[in-house]
Amino acid sequence: MINPRKAATEKKDRGVEIKEANPEKMLKKPVVFLILLLIVSCDSNSVFSSYESLDSEWEGRTSVDFTFQAPDTIQPYNLFINVRNNEKYPFSNLFLIVNMEFPNGNAVTDTLEYQMTKPDGSWLGEGFTSLKENKLWYKENVIFPVSGEYEIRIEHAMRINGKVDGVKILEGVKDVGVKIEKAVKQ
Repeated sequence: MINPRKAATEKKDRGVEIKEANPEKMLKKPVVFLILLLIVSCDSNSVFSSYESLDSEWEGRTSVDFTFQAPDTIQPYNLFINVRNNEKYPFSNLFLIVNMEFPNGNAVTDTLEYQMTKPDGSWLGEGFTSLKENKLWYKENVIFPVSGEYEIRIEHAMRINGKVDGVKILEGVKDVGVKIEKAVKQ
């Protein structure tokens, strides 16, 4: 049986250096490459993404506003509202009023409800800590009819059961965002 260390020493003496293979180093490059590939490919359909921070409180009647250019007037897009909340969020659902204003002055207003918890009370959304991110459907297969600048304004419309007035300060919402992705043909 050949001793690899002795063989390496003999080869080094003849002017050839043999390095032992390090399996950890061999795996590092492909793993890093795969992670970068996943990050890039996961967001390849995204054409707009923006967040506004709320410092864990969202005042009633205060809108979070986003402005973007229509990517084109031919291809369909999916629009999402992203909400990051923590354990201080006191409700199992979220009501939003979303207004989208077109470059020509037309506007569409929607009142939307989203579930934020499962029936057992555990949070929906992604995240390993107490901060959860929810990607909520807003509009599907939208074709922007007019080129130019669009504005989306989002307000919460939360109320406590039995009370007429809305919640003045909604706690636990850290960030609100809008994301636009190319609609994937199925």
